[in-house]
Amino acid sequence: MTPLKLFGIVFFCGLLLPSQEVLSGLSCAVSPRAMQKVLSDAVIGSGLLEQHLRGLVLPNMMGGGGLLNSPTSITGLHLVQVRLPRLSVVLLPGIGIQLTIGAKLQLSGNCLVGLLSELIDILVDVNITASIKCTNFESGTVQVVTEDCLCVLGVIKVKVLSGLLTLSVNEMVLRQLTATLPGLLCPVIDIVMNLVNIQLLGTLNAVIPVGKTGTVHYQLASIPYTSGKFLGLDFDGVVKQVGGSTIPHDSSPSVLPPLMDRLMVMRMGQNFLRAMLTLMLQMPTQTFPCTSDVFPGANRFQEALWTIAPAGCSRCRGTSPLNIKLVLGGNPLILLKRNKATLEVSVLIQIFLKGLNGSILNLLTLKADLGLNVRLSIVGGRLVLQLTLGRTSLSLDSSDVGISNISTLNPHFSSLIAERLLPGMNGALGMGIPLPSVLGIPLLEVDIQI
Repeated sequence: MTPLKLFGIVFFCGLLLPSQEVLSGLSCAVSPRAMQKVLSDAVIGSGLLEQHLRGLVLPNMMGGGGLLNSPTSITGLHLVQVRLPRLSVVLLPGIGIQLTIGAKLQLSGNCLVGLLSELIDILVDVNITASIKCTNFESGTVQVVTEDCLCVLGVIKVKVLSGLLTLSVNEMVLRQLTATLPGLLCPVIDIVMNLVNIQLLGTLNAVIPVGKTGTVHYQLASIPYTSGKFLGLDFDGVVKQVGGSTIPHDSSPSVLPPLMDRLMVMRMGQNFLRAMLTLMLQMPTQTFPCTSDVFPGANRFQEALWTIAPAGCSRCRGTSPLNIKLVLGGNPLILLKRNKATLEVSVLIQIFLKGLNGSILNLLTLKADLGLNVRLSIVGGRLVLQLTLGRTSLSLDSSDVGISNISTLNPHFSSLIAERLLPGMNGALGMGIPLPSVLGIPLLEVDIQI
């Protein structure tokens, strides 16, 4: 079987997902099981459904055939409790979500049979099925529409304290609730789903700070789409520096791999990742004396430098200590291959002496092209990258004193980069790339594939 070619990082957050080409910087596929948990928590667990059902205004019931054929009326009927509510979800390919809510509604009111008045309790099984569609996509937001709502009543139990109700009263309750209750419940479902949509959209449209360097704005790039296996979400990730300038990134097509028994898969594209690293790795220039308390390998480094300095260079061994200047150049380039991530950056390294009058003697300026190994992890809902030194390639840029052969300095510069540059880069990346809290699904027990 030919491996899927991926140009991105995929987070497996714990159903079989067919290959799906995606174009946005970040995209997600959410399984039916995860959607059911999200909606069950939002609709039932939060008490939202019961809160709105308690506002139901139920019509009075009038009929005959009570005790001794006396007129019967039931008034003041209201919801007391929603018992055993349960919610299930089925994804409808190309349409949306089929939502089914089942519950027992406990109603209470006053029952007048002839001249006898007492409290009446009614327990009715209801099963509501509705299709939920997303529509009117604009600027990262969508509206939800409840269609084809069907409410079916099941067993109805009627009870009064005296126990003097006849079968005809039960039939009256069944007949009138069947005629009125579905028309009251479906609008409640519509209201609740719109409120849930607003709540969940808040997790899909968020501006998140990235340390002190800028922000990333996640929002829906297109209307959500469904297959029979997943709900798909594509995101725009706008990366901005402090001051408001945007770091652009191109989106290239890629493929999400098939997944087994997972709640969610999140894919981050390579170009989006580059933009984020450009924002995060805005490193200040480092200038420091070449002394052992600042750079542990300073003595060995200076000895190696003197061996390649021209013999007649009287200025090379000044009384002031050597100084080192490190400048991170250009934008970092992350390269993703199967199961491997590498960060390529360039560093300008200058070794110089500073005279008493402030003059600068440039002993050596060179360019180091680094290939850094990247280890990825998820910590606190953020993608954290940790760098270790892999490949180092040095090239001479200039020398005021005629140094031309730098081959013997390679191990010393590698040590300099590992000890002075990498800790700062890892510190800048330690804050992690903030990820959107998609539908509030926590990023726990995450597998990462490159």
